[in-house]
Amino acid sequence: MAVATLTQSGGHHALRFFLLRTTQFIAVLATTLLGLVAVTFFIGRIVPIDPVIAIVGDRAPAHVYARVRQELGLDLPMIQQFWIYLKKAISGDFGNSVLTTNPVMTDIINVFPATLELATLGTIIGALIGIPLGVLAAVKRGSLIDQFVRVLGLIGYSVPIFWLGLMALLLFYAKLGWVEGPGRLDVTYSYMYTPVTGIVLIDTLMQGQMDAFWNAVSHVMLPACLLGYFSLAYISRMTRSFMLNELAQEYVIAARVKGLSEFRVIWRHALRNASVPLITVIALSYANLLEGSVLTETIFAWPGLGQYITNSLQNADMNAVLGGTLVIGAAFVILNLVSDLLYRLLDPRTR
Repeated sequence: MAVATLTQSGGHHALRFFLLRTTQFIAVLATTLLGLVAVTFFIGRIVPIDPVIAIVGDRAPAHVYARVRQELGLDLPMIQQFWIYLKKAISGDFGNSVLTTNPVMTDIINVFPATLELATLGTIIGALIGIPLGVLAAVKRGSLIDQFVRVLGLIGYSVPIFWLGLMALLLFYAKLGWVEGPGRLDVTYSYMYTPVTGIVLIDTLMQGQMDAFWNAVSHVMLPACLLGYFSLAYISRMTRSFMLNELAQEYVIAARVKGLSEFRVIWRHALRNASVPLITVIALSYANLLEGSVLTETIFAWPGLGQYITNSLQNADMNAVLGGTLVIGAAFVILNLVSDLLYRLLDPRTR
């Protein structure tokens, strides 16, 4: 009877703990997103770009300018404008784009899969190559392999991505012809499949359009590898740091004394413990690629969210700029909080 009572009490305690953590997570997420909306909105109002002129033109009569300004609510106090914007943003209404005349959310839904495809491939490439390189650099600390990995990461942090992208296009596309050029798919193949998910590689593969699939692979290979390299630089450096810390722990010495093979000690024990903080690193790298692919998409004419925001900014389309910036910021915040939650779930020491 006493055991049953203790078990029931422990179950209630675990449930309360879970509900408390969930409530805290939701509260932090809501507060962070509210701050993101506020910062995005007020920055959009401070920048010296007049959205009214972007709509009516700089030669419109004064009464037309005043009428459009009133319709947009720009004559209201700033706090009231923010409250109206906040209510609409919560429902997914960011207004209409001046450039495309479509609702901004509709445009974002159409272009975001391209950014998601590129960032996902870049993260996969960075993790698959960066983690083994970081492990080898830690195991062979001070060797030529370690120096090579550190220099590789240093170049990834130092070289501007637009310069590296242009050089890659010049070499692999213009000179060698190993890959296709800018764009997501050749016009010849763009009508061979029906967009379903918005991700060309998945849609063409699911529908059996292999010619279109391989053409899409050839187009995405260069920008994905470029983003993968920058992801690799970050992931390999952090993996090396985590592994050096784990290899200095007593359990590694004990495992070696017991006669376990070096392969098992490194890849089964040390890397397993280092993989917990690596989840956060990979998630942050993924978020960085989602928000930092603007220059890559511009260089490779990739029709994603980064290019959409760039074109909108050049045409003073502030509704689209604010909406796109808010979506990318929200994705970054959510990935950051989810990685922190996974870290707590996988590592009991942080609870």
